[in-house]
Amino acid sequence: MPKVNVLDMEGRTVSEMELNPSIFDIEINEHAVYEAVKNHLANRRQGTHSAKTRAEVRGGGRKPWRQKGTGRARQGSIRSPQWKGGGVVFAPKPRDYSYKLPKKIKRLALKSILTSKVHENEIIVVDDIKFEEPKTKDMVKFLNAINADKRTLLVIDGNDINVIKSASNIPYTATANVNAVTTYDIIKYNSLVITKAAIEKLEEVYS
Repeated sequence: MPKVNVLDMEGRTVSEMELNPSIFDIEINEHAVYEAVKNHLANRRQGTHSAKTRAEVRGGGRKPWRQKGTGRARQGSIRSPQWKGGGVVFAPKPRDYSYKLPKKIKRLALKSILTSKVHENEIIVVDDIKFEEPKTKDMVKFLNAINADKRTLLVIDGNDINVIKSASNIPYTATANVNAVTTYDIIKYNSLVITKAAIEKLEEVYS
């Protein structure tokens, strides 16, 4: 059963926590992680791309020159794809790229990436994160105290506005609610800073 130190906001070890092996110590499934990331990115696509086919481009109703006798290649319209200003072959049209991923794959991917963070010592468990007011300076001081990487994801239980606003102006630092965190969120950042309460919520939901 994996164990991690629980730190306070000054970076001092206050206790030790045992992590649920069914979440934080499973056999890593790289393909499930790949599928989860691909699904997340596909669902984010706007799909608003559009180009005109030769049927939609204006002009080109008249044959540019006669069929035979000119020495040039035969042409039927100046709006054919080979002409400048012509239509696009198989032109992209607005479409919806989103699709559903099986819940089992999503859960397996999240467990796999959490296990990977534990194995690579990229998870930092904090007793609690509290700020009296939104202040970027205090957040930077906190992240330095716990030796977090420059690319850090803070996972908290709830929506503490002071924490969220304090991290919002720091480059490559983001916050996420434990109820909405995704595999893509975790894999995008090097350090995963998570509160003790958030881990307990994960274990309650996924174990």
